[in-house]
Amino acid sequence: MGRQVAIGVQNFAQLREKDYFYIDKTSFIKEWWDSGDAVTLITRPRRFGKTLNMSMLECFFSNKYAGRGDLFEGLDVWEETRFRELQGMYPVVFLSFAGIKHTNFEETRRAINGLIADLYNDFAGMLQDGMFTEADRKRFSSVSDAMDDVAAAKSLNLLCKWIERFMGKKCIVLLDEYDTPMQEAYVHGYWDELVAYTRVLFNNTFKTNPYLERAVLTGITRVSRESIFSDFNNPNIVTTTSDDYADCFGFTEKEVFAAMDEQGIPAEEKEKVKFWYDGFTFGKEREIYNPWSIIMYLDKKRVGTYWANTSGNGLVSKLIREGDVGVKTEFEKLLVGECIEAKIDEQIAFDQLSGNKNALWSLLLASGYLKVVRSEFTDDGKYDYQLKLTNFEVKCMFESMIEGWFNQSRDFGEFVKAMLRGEEGIMNDYMNEIALNTFSFFDAGGKGGGRSHPERFYHGFVLGLIVDRAKDYMVKSNRESGYGRYDVMMEPKDEKGTAVIMEFKVLSERAGEESLEDTAENALRQIEEKHYDADLLQRGIPKERIYQYGFAFKGEKCLIKKG
Repeated sequence: MGRQVAIGVQNFAQLREKDYFYIDKTSFIKEWWDSGDAVTLITRPRRFGKTLNMSMLECFFSNKYAGRGDLFEGLDVWEETRFRELQGMYPVVFLSFAGIKHTNFEETRRAINGLIADLYNDFAGMLQDGMFTEADRKRFSSVSDAMDDVAAAKSLNLLCKWIERFMGKKCIVLLDEYDTPMQEAYVHGYWDELVAYTRVLFNNTFKTNPYLERAVLTGITRVSRESIFSDFNNPNIVTTTSDDYADCFGFTEKEVFAAMDEQGIPAEEKEKVKFWYDGFTFGKEREIYNPWSIIMYLDKKRVGTYWANTSGNGLVSKLIREGDVGVKTEFEKLLVGECIEAKIDEQIAFDQLSGNKNALWSLLLASGYLKVVRSEFTDDGKYDYQLKLTNFEVKCMFESMIEGWFNQSRDFGEFVKAMLRGEEGIMNDYMNEIALNTFSFFDAGGKGGGRSHPERFYHGFVLGLIVDRAKDYMVKSNRESGYGRYDVMMEPKDEKGTAVIMEFKVLSERAGEESLEDTAENALRQIEEKHYDADLLQRGIPKERIYQYGFAFKGEKCLIKKG
């Protein structure tokens, strides 16, 4: 009988005291301590054991847990005497920004100040000692959620100072999910204000702090140095491409399969679990599984989109939805199992996300949605990466996300059916209603706007086609056929099916087009003159089963003609 699988327990002491299922990650303690690094920033995707590992560090080093070696008995770290002697020997300051998800700067600032005030309350007892003056006590009590930014900036530094004075030891500071407020600030438009506040707080806490023994920060992204780390003295930054701590967050395949054996799950299920959840790569470790999905699977005994369906996809959805034609075209490739090439910079510059597709791919890689297939260091000091969707669970998540965009319009499915039947009149009715109802949704907050660059909407529309018809069709875009590159082709997997070629054009007065009718005719003429149907004909699909559509647009108005 395997150990009880407990869902959502992120407190190390609770897991160990109740003997819940736990995969030993205490080697992280040894590797981190032996590194000697003063400040370590570790980035991993959400729900990858960051919080549990930080709780583990607190339980091991904090003097609040002195004499609690029982929590570590039988685990890797307890095998060496020198580490047993470190257990419970340091004051630890532990705070988490995971819950800081507010829509404006003032609420965010007050929430962070409130966390710091709560830490002060945890150590309030030491102020009764005679070594502290009345001025110290007054300053201590002034720390609150309403304190000004000057006081907030020095607050953690000052707390470490007082703790060292009282306990005679420097502090270990643990900050979990440091970048959660950053992502909210980007989405809700108060980025500059939060950066100014955070930069000074972090500088005083992690750089100019003589009372600091060691520190660990965790998060999903490595926020650019220019934003908040410009004053740091070279912290050790460990990203998903680093070899450090590669198997300390997430489960290795050996650990997953051993867990399945413990829970009595049949061996034939292992390939299914691998197909769904394997694929994360950290440094040289190529077969890392998402711990949340595995824990849920061990509990439910069936596969599902567990990690993908947890919160945290909003920013990714927004960036892809509002991305330009290039983003949507490359995303189509990812969805059908192909790789894309990208130049990755692991320092995420949030202010570049909406206008730089490589910054977007960098974010998706850091967030765990993409994995590295191949990498090459280039002359400009960056890496060229070949990237692919991480695994089947991630693919399912994106398909559901895109499907959700189009559920905004009840007519979308009917439009696809009409297109495959060759009913252009119905298509026109549906498309114009869809365009009117959906344009603003796809373009909300975007630069340039769908009205001036309607290709954003059309390529988003194609993503919807992929989701709806991927079982029956290979959807291709911007590929060569005949004497040119078509916009979109739907090639049936069954040779008896109907093929579709689409060409999108915006009305161009420079090209002599006076009406949408002219534009649609030009689109059809291009399909014919460029012989875009060459590949389909060569495959044996007769011309009468190849539907050609010219899409003409002007603003939110659309006209579709069938060739």
